[in-house]
Amino acid sequence: MSTSTTPTTANLLRQQKREQRRQLSSSQQIQHAKRLAERLLNHNAFNHSQRIAAYLANDGEIDPVYIIEQAWNLGKQIYLPVLSAHENSLLFAPYEKDSLLCRNQFGIDEPDCLPEHWLKAEHMDLILLPLVAFDEKGNRMGMGGGFYDRSLANIRRPQQLTQLIGLAHEIQKTDQMVIQSWDIPLHVIATEDRLYQI
Repeated sequence: MSTSTTPTTANLLRQQKREQRRQLSSSQQIQHAKRLAERLLNHNAFNHSQRIAAYLANDGEIDPVYIIEQAWNLGKQIYLPVLSAHENSLLFAPYEKDSLLCRNQFGIDEPDCLPEHWLKAEHMDLILLPLVAFDEKGNRMGMGGGFYDRSLANIRRPQQLTQLIGLAHEIQKTDQMVIQSWDIPLHVIATEDRLYQI
């Protein structure tokens, strides 16, 4: 594939997969979220983690709500991504049942707390991140802004123990991934149907 067609191919795939997940019904979304939780709550990465970064589902993303609720029940700490304007990347803010939320520039809810409470990705034990598309090699396609890739850059270090698990609907799997040098591969990809151990 030539470099001139790579961005176009990636954009078409991103558009297709976003549309597929948006077309899932509310009942399908709930079923997928529950089945995802059943698979992930028994995983060692979840059981051995205390600080867990997750996200609030948006744009048809598979919802980690049941994972978040169980983490709270077990006394684990949950964090959500917040946009760090000066770094053009994501940091992670504590999220509790009674946390106040505010909308960021993309219309996504974030915890409304002071920046001194935000942590970097490498301070998380486990990061659950949304995907637009993925393949069995652990490659992920995000929304195209590069926020997660910039935020996870330090996770590449061999001594960094943060586990990265991508969450997606099974329909988001593809064999047509367009990989860039800055893309961060994942340790596991979890869907409602199976766990892809990379």
